[in-house]
Amino acid sequence: MPDALTPPSGFDLIVIGSGPGGYVCAIRAAQLGMKVACVEKRATLGGTCLNVGCIPSKALLQSSENIHALQHGFADHGIMVEGIKLDLARMQARKAEVVGANVKGIEFLFKKNKVTWLKGSGKILSPGQVEVDGTVYETKNIVIATGSESTPLPGVDVDESKIVTSTGALELDAVPGHLVVIGGGVIGLELGSVWHRLGAEVTVVEFLDRLIPGTDNEVTKAFERVLTKQGLKFRLSTKVTKAAVGNDGITLTLEPAKGGPAEEIKADIVLLSIGRRAFTEGLGLADVGVAVDGRGRVETDGHFATNVPGIYAIGDVIAGPMLAHKAEDEGVALAERLAGQAGHVNYDVIPGVIYTWPEVATLGQTEEQLKAAGVAYNVGKFPFTANGRARAMGDTDGFVKILADKTTDRLLGAHILGPDAGTLIAELATAMEFGASAEDVARICHAHPTLSEAVKEAALAVDGRALHV
Repeated sequence: MPDALTPPSGFDLIVIGSGPGGYVCAIRAAQLGMKVACVEKRATLGGTCLNVGCIPSKALLQSSENIHALQHGFADHGIMVEGIKLDLARMQARKAEVVGANVKGIEFLFKKNKVTWLKGSGKILSPGQVEVDGTVYETKNIVIATGSESTPLPGVDVDESKIVTSTGALELDAVPGHLVVIGGGVIGLELGSVWHRLGAEVTVVEFLDRLIPGTDNEVTKAFERVLTKQGLKFRLSTKVTKAAVGNDGITLTLEPAKGGPAEEIKADIVLLSIGRRAFTEGLGLADVGVAVDGRGRVETDGHFATNVPGIYAIGDVIAGPMLAHKAEDEGVALAERLAGQAGHVNYDVIPGVIYTWPEVATLGQTEEQLKAAGVAYNVGKFPFTANGRARAMGDTDGFVKILADKTTDRLLGAHILGPDAGTLIAELATAMEFGASAEDVARICHAHPTLSEAVKEAALAVDGRALHV
């Protein structure tokens, strides 16, 4: 065994993984007076999210929205532009600049808060010992925050060149003629939208009979109509059984999900995005005795503790939605608990956002969940076609939908399809966190003209008294 390296008095906490959950946990623990180290094998901090996930995808989403508006929307505003040209190399370079600024920001925060970056791959040797590339460090507590990886699909071999995950889809150096997206979830729809706006024909193949499973059905159906109107094509209730790469592209074999005759379609690029799975490779969990569930996720109790004392886990590597902000909140809560405080995460109020345009934002319960639970509720809806600011922007697709308890009027769920939905949902998250009713939201004065007025109107509509529709 390598020699142990024990810094003066050792570490109070070593976090393995520097994604949103890991780096936030490390910073918060350091703020609370702990001596903290964070293990990261990448050349830069920030994990999947900052390096090859949330941040670079949003950079490309914004760039693709800009050129699409220039090509298709500016003329309505009297702005006539000729000779529009895509410089994909510059667009990709800007994306890299955005990523670089963000990851350097995390490195700065580590230095500011005196968090030690242990560069290399981490392995847990025992409760209290972590090995990083041959050196062993002593610590009182260990946090596993190693995130997730793309879920593979039998018969579809990823090479990150022709058949890509989200990582490869962010690095394409040419717009594909035909992009086939396997999986109609968040990642596939976001990146499919990027390359469609840049000129690709996009076909989304989804095993289920609907997109974005778990989202409110009414929102999902409206969202599919909007994306179809934009030009994306959908093959629902369809499975991919084989992908063969040839000189003329990729040949995909499709079959009906419930069985039936196979067919073939051609693609220039295939994006595999059927979901993500917990990443624990090389951590040595089995040797230490840390329990994992049937899906490979680290098992934890309500306070993020594993079955091995002194070892904890947060983020994508444990159960729950694989969302950066969920991981961040868990990181803060765990750090505060380790410091003797009362950290807590309310899993009933974690927003989810799809950053297409229009965006989709969801919070709390869906109608389908409330019906299944036998909860009586009222619904309030308000369309963006009736919102003055949305009409001035030219972004009138979608609506705000609020679900409230039929007896108490307490907010139970909120679902938005529309412009800047990801920002608008924050107001309703705040209201739900404080146990507000639809009436409470309805009686708050909202500035005019703003998109947020649609939230107020939807809250009024819960009681059947919307003013502008």
